[in-house]
Amino acid sequence: MTETTEEPQIAADLVDERLIARGGLPGLARGLWNRIRGGDLGTLPVMLGLVVISLVFYAMEPIFLSSRNLVSITQFAAPIGIIALGVVLVLLLGEIDLSIGSVSGMAAAVMAVTVVRHGQDMVVGLAAGIASGVAVGLFYALLHTKLGVPSFVFSLAGLLGFEGVLYLVLGSEGSLNLPEGSKFVEYARYEYLPAGAAYVLVVLLALGYLATSLLSSRNRERAGLSALWLPGILMKTGALLAGLLFLTYYLYIDRGWGYLWATFVVLVLVMDYALRRTTWGRHVFAVGGNEDAARRAGIKVDRVYVSVFVLCSTLAALGGLLAAAQVASVSQSSGTGDTNLTAIAAAVIGGTSLFGGRGSAWSALLGILVLKAIQSGLNMVGVDSSSVRLIVTGAVLLLAVAIDSMSRRARASSGRG
Repeated sequence: MTETTEEPQIAADLVDERLIARGGLPGLARGLWNRIRGGDLGTLPVMLGLVVISLVFYAMEPIFLSSRNLVSITQFAAPIGIIALGVVLVLLLGEIDLSIGSVSGMAAAVMAVTVVRHGQDMVVGLAAGIASGVAVGLFYALLHTKLGVPSFVFSLAGLLGFEGVLYLVLGSEGSLNLPEGSKFVEYARYEYLPAGAAYVLVVLLALGYLATSLLSSRNRERAGLSALWLPGILMKTGALLAGLLFLTYYLYIDRGWGYLWATFVVLVLVMDYALRRTTWGRHVFAVGGNEDAARRAGIKVDRVYVSVFVLCSTLAALGGLLAAAQVASVSQSSGTGDTNLTAIAAAVIGGTSLFGGRGSAWSALLGILVLKAIQSGLNMVGVDSSSVRLIVTGAVLLLAVAIDSMSRRARASSGRG
C-alpha cells in the first residue's frame, strides 16, 4: 500500500463496515457492491468462473461432476497447487520465479537417487530433496538482495540450469522407479482420510473461521473501529459449514478426501494465517505494495525477500516430491513441460496480482482447481488436451490478468490503492 493511498483506503473500508454494521443485510449487500464497484473483486471472478466451467462441462458430459471425477481432480491438483502456493508468495512481492518446475524436478531426482541408488531411507531422501529447494531459495535471495539481479533473469537462468541438473543427477538411465510399497508413495496415491475424520476436520475448519472472524471483530472494536456484523459472521459460517459438509458427503460416495489433497489444504490454511495474521505477512504485503515506503517504515526488506524466495523454492521442491510419489517414478520430464505454466497461471487466475501487494494463499487452491477442471472436462468431451487445453489455459490467464488490470484502475480511480 502506498503512502498516497493509505488514508483513502482506510476511509473506504470504514464506510463499508459502517454500512454493514448499521444496515444489517441490506448494508452487507451495499458494502459488497461498493467493494466490487471500487475494484476490490477478491476471489469472486475465479469462483464464478469455476461454477461456469463446471456447469458447461456438466451439460456436455454429466459424469464431469461425478464423485469419482471430483476426487480425481483434487488428487491431481494437489502437487502443482503446492508449487503454485510458492508462486503466490513471490507474486505478492511483485517478483516472479520461472524455475519452479525445474526445481521441483531436480528435488524429485535428488530424492530418487538418494533412495534408489544410495539405498538410504525414504526420510533421508525426502530431507535431501527439500534441502535442495531451500538451497536454491537462498541462492536466489543472495542474487537479488546482494547483487541486485532481477528475479526474471535469475529464475530464467534457473529454469535452464536446474533442468540440466535434473539430467545430471539422473544420469544415463534417465528415469528411476521409486520403491514398491513405499509408505510415501502409498500416501500420495492410495490413502484417503477416514470419513469420520473428514467430517470432524470440516467442523473444526468452520469453527476456526468463526473464531478468527470474531477475533477480528473484537480487534476492530479495540482499535476504535466498527465491529463486524455478527449475524453476517454467523451466516457466512453456516454457509461454509453446510457447503463443506455436503461436499464431503458427496465425495465420500467415492473415495473422499485424499491425504495428498488434505496436505495441500493444510498448507494453504497455514500460509493464509501467516499472511493475514502475522507481522511477517503484513511485511510481505507492504514490500509488495511499495518497497521504498516499507524501507522507510523500518521493515527489513531483505529478510522478507529471503524468506519468500526460500519458501517458494521449498514449496516447489515439496510439490515435485509429491508429484513423483503420485506416479511412483522420476524421469527427465519431471517438472518440465507445462509445470511452470500451470503453477504460475494457477496463482494469477486464482486472483493474485502480477503487480504485487494483492492476493491470498487461497489463490493457489482456486486457480489450480480451475485449470484441472478445464483439463478434466476437455479430456471427457474428447478434445485434444495437448493443443486445445494450452489455448484455453492461455485465454483464461489473459482474462484473469485483464480483470486484475481493470480492478487496479478502478481502485486507483476510487482512491483505494
